[in-house]
Amino acid sequence: MAAIKRFEDIESWQLARVFCQWLFGLMESSPLINDFALKNQIDRSSGSIMDNIAEGFERNGNREFIQYLSTAKASCGEVRSQLYRIFDRKYVGQDEFEKKREELEIISKKISGLMYYLKQAEQKGWKFMEDSAEYGTTENTIG
Repeated sequence: MAAIKRFEDIESWQLARVFCQWLFGLMESSPLINDFALKNQIDRSSGSIMDNIAEGFERNGNREFIQYLSTAKASCGEVRSQLYRIFDRKYVGQDEFEKKREELEIISKKISGLMYYLKQAEQKGWKFMEDSAEYGTTENTIG
C-alpha cells in the first residue's frame, strides 16, 4: 500500500468524489432535479461516503477510522440502493446504471480492504506515536 499522508490520497475517497461529481451533473441535467426527496437523499448519502472517510482519517486512531469507514461503506450501500430508484424512474439508462453500480461496488470493496489493512496494522494510529505528540515532527502516514 502506498503511503497515505492526507485523506485526499485514499483511493476510495477519490472514487467517491468522482461519483459525487457525476451525480451532480445528473441532478443538473435530468428530471432528477425535480425529484426533490430522492435528489436530496442520494446527494447526502453519496457525500457521506467521502465525508466519513475524511473524518475518520482525521481522528488519528485506527479504531475510530475503522468505525468511520464502516459508516462510509454503509452509505455506499445506501447510494447503490438509491441508484436503483434512479434507474427505475428512468433518470439513467441501463448501461449507465450498470457502470455506476459497479463503481459503487468497487468503492465498497476498497473501503473494506482499507478496514482490513487497519485491523492488521501494528501501529494503532497516529495519536499513539510518541514522537508526534512530543515534537510535532512525525507525519500522519498509512502504509
